[in-house]
Amino acid sequence: MTAPRIVVTGIGWITPLGHDIEGVWRRLLAAESGMAPITRFDARTFPTTFAAEVRGYDVTGFVKDAKVHATAGLNSQFALGAASQAWRQAGFEKAPPRDPRRVGLYLGAGEGVLDTANYVGANLDAWDPATGTVDGVKWARSALARMAPAREIEQEPNMPLAHLAREFNMRGPAYNCLTACAASTQAIGEAFSIIRRGDADVMMAGGTHTMIHLLGVTGFNRLTALSERKGDPTEASRPFSLDRGGFVMGEGSGMVILETLEHAEARGAAPLAEVTGYGSSCDAYRITDIQPEGRGAAVAMQAALHQAGIDPASRGADGRPPVHYISAHGTGTKENDSIETKAVKRVFGEGARDIPMSSIKSMMGHLIAAAGSVEFITCVLAIRDGMVPPTRNLKVPDPELDLDYVPNAARKVPVDVCVSNNFGFGGQNDSLVVRRFVP
Repeated sequence: MTAPRIVVTGIGWITPLGHDIEGVWRRLLAAESGMAPITRFDARTFPTTFAAEVRGYDVTGFVKDAKVHATAGLNSQFALGAASQAWRQAGFEKAPPRDPRRVGLYLGAGEGVLDTANYVGANLDAWDPATGTVDGVKWARSALARMAPAREIEQEPNMPLAHLAREFNMRGPAYNCLTACAASTQAIGEAFSIIRRGDADVMMAGGTHTMIHLLGVTGFNRLTALSERKGDPTEASRPFSLDRGGFVMGEGSGMVILETLEHAEARGAAPLAEVTGYGSSCDAYRITDIQPEGRGAAVAMQAALHQAGIDPASRGADGRPPVHYISAHGTGTKENDSIETKAVKRVFGEGARDIPMSSIKSMMGHLIAAAGSVEFITCVLAIRDGMVPPTRNLKVPDPELDLDYVPNAARKVPVDVCVSNNFGFGGQNDSLVVRRFVP
């Protein structure tokens, strides 16, 4: 039995560069940055004082009834905005799917904003310095006064799933994964797999996350993963540059609508692109370190290319490699950029040097669980427009990193096939192949 073709019919995002597809895309191609001093909390005493925050966003303009989502946390609010755009572009706003039981959800959604201030406040209220103990009764009284049930519930990573299912009446398969920075790439890949095996006709997939809060920034500072660069925040994220020093925290959401080509054609929907391959692997190495030779990342790319029927060593009639753009994980840490480069060389050999590869994290920041979804959308747009976004701030080449990272300026180049990579803490590796739709 031949597997069905899976196409993309809707895309949407809420990002630090804006809240609509075309506006954000223009800013990416112009190498603009969404990084600025943190406003969510007082970060003056932190090693990192800047991030890429979503600004000026109001979810009420994206939902049917704002009261239904009145208690939604930031991650759920971002997801609703991105999903609404994708749903509308796919044509479902005017003509909803006939059978909602065949419409599913797969998200890579992170936890909501943790209620750190009130939790710590309850601890302090209940602390007895004389005995060095916490009075449980005092803690309960303080917590009851300080904390709100809805706010606590919205911290759970399954809540964006619940909000989206209710907003769009999706009653098919519903999953959420939180495989760190690879989560939404994995979510899109698993949604693709669910449709291929016949368990759904339509899947909404993507990710949403914010870790721009006290605990999130503290944690990544302690891991020494964040840039602590002084001066202009827009210059802080420097993937593949010799002077790179860590990533910049971002936030937001990206959502896509996937469906079988047969289903899309039956309702007159126009495919934006086609997903043809998905690969997933684990380094089985360490919790925070990547396997030094990029073996796990290479396995994920090779699996995605194999499923897509692509020989990475082949050349097209025009002499080009079979992949025309790689959306890199490209965090800007010393280890990631070096190891990702090794992995791409391991897969494509000498052809690796002829493939443009860039990191939009240099402009948008690292959206953690949502990173893969917005980068996948970038691939769809690169195919549509024949333009690949740049890697901003790549001004000091690293002699050990010798691939084409599209430094500082977007490039016009025919793009028919893209690979989108994302690699997460714990050694999770996921890759997707998306290509131009040809009837």
